[in-house]
Amino acid sequence: MRQDSALNNGTAGVSETTPNGEAPTSTAEGVARRSAVAEEQEFLDLATARRDRLADHLQAELSSDALNALERARRRMLRQQYEELRRAREGLVFGRLDGLDGTVRHIGRVGLRNDREDSEPLLVDWRAPAARPFYTATAVDPQGQARRRHIRTTGSTVVGVDDEPLDGTITAELVGEGALLAALDQRRTGRMSTAISTLQREQDDIIRAEATGPLIVQGGPGTGKTVVALHRVAYLLFAHPKMADQAVLVLGPSPRFLRYIAQVLPALGETAVVSATCDTLLPEIRVGRDESRLLAEIKGRALWQPALENYVASLLPRPRELKLRWEGEFYVIPAATVAQALASAVQGRPYHRARAAFAEQLHHILAEAVVEQREALMNEMEEGFEDILARVDRGMQHDHQLGRRSTGSDVDGLLSEDEVESLRHRIGASATIARFIEAWWPTLNAETLLCGLMADRTLLARFAPQLSVEEITAVQAEPALWASSDIPLLDALADLLGEVEAPQPQGEFVADHARRQRDWVYGHVVIDEAQELSEMQWQMVLRRCPSRSITAVGDIDQAEAAHRHTSWAQAVQAVFRDRWTAAELTICYRTPREVMDLTEPVLKKAGSHNAPPRAVRSSGIAPWVLTITPAELAGAAAQAVRQLQQRWPGGTVGVIAPVDRIAELLAVLSDVPVLTATQSKGLEWDATLLIDPQGIAAEPRGWNGLYVALTRCTQELGQLVLT
Repeated sequence: MRQDSALNNGTAGVSETTPNGEAPTSTAEGVARRSAVAEEQEFLDLATARRDRLADHLQAELSSDALNALERARRRMLRQQYEELRRAREGLVFGRLDGLDGTVRHIGRVGLRNDREDSEPLLVDWRAPAARPFYTATAVDPQGQARRRHIRTTGSTVVGVDDEPLDGTITAELVGEGALLAALDQRRTGRMSTAISTLQREQDDIIRAEATGPLIVQGGPGTGKTVVALHRVAYLLFAHPKMADQAVLVLGPSPRFLRYIAQVLPALGETAVVSATCDTLLPEIRVGRDESRLLAEIKGRALWQPALENYVASLLPRPRELKLRWEGEFYVIPAATVAQALASAVQGRPYHRARAAFAEQLHHILAEAVVEQREALMNEMEEGFEDILARVDRGMQHDHQLGRRSTGSDVDGLLSEDEVESLRHRIGASATIARFIEAWWPTLNAETLLCGLMADRTLLARFAPQLSVEEITAVQAEPALWASSDIPLLDALADLLGEVEAPQPQGEFVADHARRQRDWVYGHVVIDEAQELSEMQWQMVLRRCPSRSITAVGDIDQAEAAHRHTSWAQAVQAVFRDRWTAAELTICYRTPREVMDLTEPVLKKAGSHNAPPRAVRSSGIAPWVLTITPAELAGAAAQAVRQLQQRWPGGTVGVIAPVDRIAELLAVLSDVPVLTATQSKGLEWDATLLIDPQGIAAEPRGWNGLYVALTRCTQELGQLVLT
């Protein structure tokens, strides 16, 4: 075992702190700090009391019986307001703006009114326009502000303040070192925090960008992509209340990642949000097996969308003469009439909805045929039995003289409008007619169809001619259980088929409705780690948001999926063409400079033309490397993890290794996450132990994976290199 650079002794990069978490200060600075903390504690107590009164009032109103069925919309609004206040117990107040004109505004998780309706708000909601300078003002552009104060709280207690002068004036009253770097030095807990108070200007510009089309945000490791995406959700729901009526979909790369971010949006009070992965978007469908990268790449290609469209179109019935039986009589519908009804019914509709439209037309056509045939029979009777009809007419006249009523059909054999409508209704309700339509235009199932298509070489060659013979063979040889790349294909087929009957929404919140319905149309979609989506997965996104109100964040240089995209233009061309907007996050807040310095050569080997993000902080801890033999791996990994845990008490340690090393490491490391580079994407720990980096680089798209693995730590990186 050889140590290539010294292991940290356990104290480097860890600053001395007082019991409340503040750094020790001089007497004068300590007095100023204590005064500022006491001032903000007084305001926090005031705001908390106001929040409690408002929450109690809303709860009392919700529990009363005064609200009737006609006021459900108001009840829903009150419940949302109550939930927002209830969730705002933690971090209620986190900021303050002191204006050049002497005004003082406190910024918080929710807005709170003063007791007097005509006065300034007691607390400004962080998403409100008045709060924007808290994120965007700088010393170069103070936007009318003299000072920005970050307020750190634990529960109902203020534990620290950090002041930033914005007008160039440095006074003795300014305290602290700025919230962002303080936040970066906090221990990681395995759950993403709500970083409202540390959003920076380039992040805030993206959060508040117009939601008029696809926004693709490129950001390297530690640039705050996920925080930006989630706070954009909260901002859009605040700025566009109608968006909440449709809900917002948040797509993440894995269930582990969704659990990691699970506290962010609820902590901001947003309940109109559905979180999912691409694999879980279809209700009742679950991925049952892994698949090769080759098959994942083949089935992720955009060619499947037109292939499936043509396949379903081929299953539509062809126009022909139809012979229907109604009440013992046969009626022939000419092929030309059927063709016209088919063309009218299809018109871009999904398969089953087109069938429903055709069935409705057929009911009318059959009713007309019945009426016409009856009229023709009556005409024949009139020509052959005029004398009989004359006697019938005289009898009807006699009935009329006696005061008897008759219908139109009693008089001339023709059906009245009401009788024709009744006939149509009876035809529409007829089980015999329904069975005829089912036989001619059958109900189809997306799962059965996809299985049949994938198992049939002839069909694959016909509808996906771009596939080679070898690729068709690979697809055809797949087992029946669903793999991840099948989900977008199933979704496309389900969309092309349409629902047989639309499901009835259930549940109180709009998110409950959306979660249950495959074809729900969302007000906005946010995608994290978007570089991993295949072209067919992008199609899934577009189906759920045809308005294209989409925010996608990711790092194209961290792509590890089987597709071959190396730029955002390649990734989204199939679905958006050139109609999308690019944005970039350039500053790395998470990963220390000592670690980011290792990434540029890795990026070059990954084929990237991008520069790594600029790190703004240093942990003071040099990355270290320990060279070991494979036989020493288990013991060396366990010892290194113990040392890292001792150096970062209260924080987190993560282990990243090649796929073929995971099982061996899990046997000896039970109290830390042991993940592949792909599984670690989007996660962060105080310290990372990277095992066998060359083994990771040797995996498919391995240099991209190594770039991911190197950049997961916020403080310390250690590597075990195998000889």
